[in-house]
Amino acid sequence: MSLQYPEYNYILVDHPEDSLLRITLDRPEKRNALSNKLRSELFDALERADRDSNVRVIIIRGAGKCFSAGYDLSSDPSQDLPYHTAGSDGFWPRHVVDGCFKIWDLSKPVIAQVHGYCLAGGSELAAACDLVCIADTAQVGYPPVRSISPPDNQFFPWMIGMRRAMMLMLTGDAMTGQQAVDFGFANLVFPESDLESGTLALAQRVAKIPPDLQQMNKRSVHRQMDAMGMRAGIRAGTEMQALAMHSATTQAYIQEMMTGLTTALSKRDAEFGDYRESKSDPE
Repeated sequence: MSLQYPEYNYILVDHPEDSLLRITLDRPEKRNALSNKLRSELFDALERADRDSNVRVIIIRGAGKCFSAGYDLSSDPSQDLPYHTAGSDGFWPRHVVDGCFKIWDLSKPVIAQVHGYCLAGGSELAAACDLVCIADTAQVGYPPVRSISPPDNQFFPWMIGMRRAMMLMLTGDAMTGQQAVDFGFANLVFPESDLESGTLALAQRVAKIPPDLQQMNKRSVHRQMDAMGMRAGIRAGTEMQALAMHSATTQAYIQEMMTGLTTALSKRDAEFGDYRESKSDPE
């Protein structure tokens, strides 16, 4: 059954090839910051695509200069939620993890097409996808560890191993596209000019396998990760994130962000000379 997709305000939906559906995060002026309004549209499109008999593979990418620089820190995270999550302390990391597992549990394979910044919540979105194609110029990292907290979704040790995860968590540094593949975060790396064609080629190859079998293939990998405790470990990580929010450093930084978000982010990265303070920052 072919489904209709509404006119969205924060994402674009198209069919680049038969059996492929592509979702483009469309807030390039905000580096595709993941507001709840955008996330609501994203999950709506994902769920429609999962029910659409004409779709075999879903691609997620970002418009403009990057995939996504993370969650929208200028908006109220408790408003316009795409789905319900129980409230109280640790609500936001639990909500984020619920969303990542929603993507994980879709029957259709989902491919992230990553270029530019893939930071914080953007890295969590890419990690929730089944496959990741990445540009060699991309930057994947979690800079909030420098000023706020560990990740809402602590997937890093599961995907790239303890030592590499510890390096990223203790510095807030980013992986390059090639490192993301070498470390196990991504599958294929391309020059940015070839990223779209490379992603489509992979999606077309995945789409050759019938959907009823493909969902079993996908689930079989996830069940092995379940047996090793990945879901339990990531959910336990939400409690660490919630605890970190009570630290003196975090509380002081939140006050700085309320005074001026851009200034606070620049101050965070100034000593490290990267992200907003890098000469290669994709403005």
